[in-house]
Amino acid sequence: MPARDLALLTEAAREAGRIALRYWRKDPKVWDKGGEHGPVSEADLAVNDMLKARLMDARPDYGWLSEETPDSADRLAVDTVFILDPIDGTRAFIAGEETWAHSLAVAHKGKVTAGVVYLPALDCIYTASETSAPMKDGQMIRVSGRDRLEGANILTTKANMAPEKWPGGVPEIIRGFRASLAYRMCLAAEGKFDGMLTLRDAWEWDIAAGALIAERAGAVVTDRTGAALRFNSPAAQARGVLALPSRLHAEALALLRG
Repeated sequence: MPARDLALLTEAAREAGRIALRYWRKDPKVWDKGGEHGPVSEADLAVNDMLKARLMDARPDYGWLSEETPDSADRLAVDTVFILDPIDGTRAFIAGEETWAHSLAVAHKGKVTAGVVYLPALDCIYTASETSAPMKDGQMIRVSGRDRLEGANILTTKANMAPEKWPGGVPEIIRGFRASLAYRMCLAAEGKFDGMLTLRDAWEWDIAAGALIAERAGAVVTDRTGAALRFNSPAAQARGVLALPSRLHAEALALLRG
């Protein structure tokens, strides 16, 4: 089933890209969700509507968790659920930048079994399932071989490097950033960066697909405490994410723990 789900997600992601590109750099309508939830555009909603119709028609017994659909406890009663962000990096999308993504995943009993991250503006697609290799545009990918955190190129925000967050000392890294959290995880998976981390609570729809892709590519992927990620939780959030090669992950976790 993971292979069939992966094929379904891949086709749906490409269709999502075709829809989103109709709005990209064309001044789409934008609203603010209020609180700390940020903006949403008419493209987010159009993509979400298509994905829900297409995916739930194909798998009517699956649950549904999407950033752009009001959450329902119904998903907690099923073993298998779609977890997705119609457009991850909406601010970048609105600004006309290229590094926004569609993040689509299937999780079964808390574990992601198939995941796709597609960047339509770059026509770049990352895929993985629990039974297949991680791929970028059909080519197998692998995490960086770096074995020291000092000097490593890590995707993270400036706020994550605040001294109070690192009882064991702030690591001396070279910091990079991309708007889409899903894309950050994929860049770590393919070794273009040595890893990524976010210490803020992370929504499951932002990280589900990328977590599987990074893990299958050889990264150790946990929350900020070192615990394994579990999906389709009641809160739909993880306590941050570390996605790093094994030795870098161990170093980062030791510094976080003090």
